[in-house]
Amino acid sequence: MAERRDVDDPTREYPAYERGRAEPPGPEQDRRTGAGADRAESGPGVAGPPGPGAAWPDPPVGRSGFARLLIFTGVVFVVLVAACLGLRAAHVLPSFDNPFSDKKTDRSQPVLLQSMRDLSRYVAADGTFQVIVDLQENKENVPDFLLNQRTLFVGSGTVEAYVDFGSLAGDAVTINTDDNSVRITLPAPQLSPAALDLDRSYVVAEERGLLNRIGDAFRTDPGAQQRVYQAAQQRITEAARGSGLDRRARENTEKMLTSLFARLGYTSVAITYANP
Repeated sequence: MAERRDVDDPTREYPAYERGRAEPPGPEQDRRTGAGADRAESGPGVAGPPGPGAAWPDPPVGRSGFARLLIFTGVVFVVLVAACLGLRAAHVLPSFDNPFSDKKTDRSQPVLLQSMRDLSRYVAADGTFQVIVDLQENKENVPDFLLNQRTLFVGSGTVEAYVDFGSLAGDAVTINTDDNSVRITLPAPQLSPAALDLDRSYVVAEERGLLNRIGDAFRTDPGAQQRVYQAAQQRITEAARGSGLDRRARENTEKMLTSLFARLGYTSVAITYANP
């Protein structure tokens, strides 16, 4: 049996091809290796080389390039954040902590001096009072859940008791040089209107009916709060009249004048008050 050198001899050279492209093996190589028959009989899922003139697929890009891109982006982001924080610490950039923070704008006008007067009153005593005002405005035969305006307010105010020396008559002070005595007739102490302390006054609760809430959406009543203040002021002033504050003012005024005239060398000081 004769030997077939073209079958048994190994292939000595690979066929030349360009990068990315390849020509199918010739008939001679197919005959030697039998590759053509194998490719023709290959089943589904077994891909053969592209046909004549077709391009080989490019090699896949490695993951190392994508990782380097992520690292570079992260470094740039960190540098930008650090630069912004440094500029903000140096008060070069404004603060952007809360873009919806509260903003207070004061458009008040300058204070206008309306009047000035000289006072000759001696404030002998004062008292601090606190009152709870429960003011309700409603309509008869109408349920409260429909029409009702109720305010619970805690008011704190001060009332002063004073003696007005400016109203003294010409003969209000009588001096006796024989026994170094002084007789003084003073007007009765008076009470000033209560002055509310807004730092210590506050609204505890408010109740409004359904119709009141609907009406507030279209109009407001600025005088509602003023009426509550006036009620608290009136009650504190009335309470001061029965608190004995005027009696304390009389005693303190007598002590002050007695000490004053004693320093001037008078041994006896008699003080009387006119009828209020």
